[in-house]
Amino acid sequence: MSLTTKTCTPCRGGISPLTLQQAQNLLVEAKEWSLIENGTKLRREFKFNDFASAWALVNEVSKLSEAEGHHPDISFGWGYCHVVFQTHKITGLHENDFIMAAKVNALA
Repeated sequence: MSLTTKTCTPCRGGISPLTLQQAQNLLVEAKEWSLIENGTKLRREFKFNDFASAWALVNEVSKLSEAEGHHPDISFGWGYCHVVFQTHKITGLHENDFIMAAKVNALA
């Protein structure tokens, strides 16, 4: 099943984060994303020709994040937007992070 067809499930903690190997396997479905901080976070940089386009992506990611109940760290400025996912309750990655990465790709 494609990650874009899934929805995030609430993570209440008490479970282990994905192993590096599991994260690398899911990364195949999250094109242009990379694992950072020893595989505990998922990051992508988007590039634009202006500030308004970066801001527009931030707004779309915000709407998606609210709908899914899973929120990234976002930084943006003229010509760029960085999006980082991590499931904070487990201090690592969960399938939800990859679901969101795939859905953000569909927005971009």
